Amino acid sequence: MYTDKVLIDKILAGNLGAYKQLVQEHERLVTHMVARVIGNDEDIKDVSQEEFIKVYQNLSKFNYQAKLSTWIAKIAYSSSINYIKKYNNKNVVHLDLKENDLTEHETPEHILNLKSEAAFLQYLISKLPLAYRTILTLYHLNEFSYQEIEDITGMPEGTVKNYLYRARKMLKVRLQHYLGKVK
Repeated sequence: MYTDKVLIDKILAGNLGAYKQLVQEHERLVTHMVARVIGNDEDIKDVSQEEFIKVYQNLSKFNYQAKLSTWIAKIAYSSSINYIKKYNNKNVVHLDLKENDLTEHETPEHILNLKSEAAFLQYLISKLPLAYRTILTLYHLNEFSYQEIEDITGMPEGTVKNYLYRARKMLKVRLQHYLGKVK
């Protein structure tokens, strides 16, 4: 394990092993980031691969003012948003989504029968509006601070806090809705 500075220096010097290490260390972060914005598995793989190409191409521009993981997450977020805009992806859940969006054939009972409770929670998160699920993922799953999320998304810290609050509230409502149906 190298520090970010040593790792970057080795990559810039042409060490492919160091680049492979960078990819391995940040692959999960990039996949989570891209998956929260883009819904199609094939597109997630493509955008994630393109993300690491962009990281490699721009690594010499990294200025150490943020953590490397924050910088990579920002590129992944921007790349995902640009991909959506470019291809007008229909799998994106926008902010105008209604809170109660489970269809009859996608009942919580049906989903829980197919997957674990953790998968069901991931399913509910995937149904949140794009900005909400992105903020929720960055904060809770990737453990970024408010400031880091602001750097990644370009949203002011107040908006980040507001969206995080709303995302949690929406998840709570959906879980209560599910629990009400189970009883």
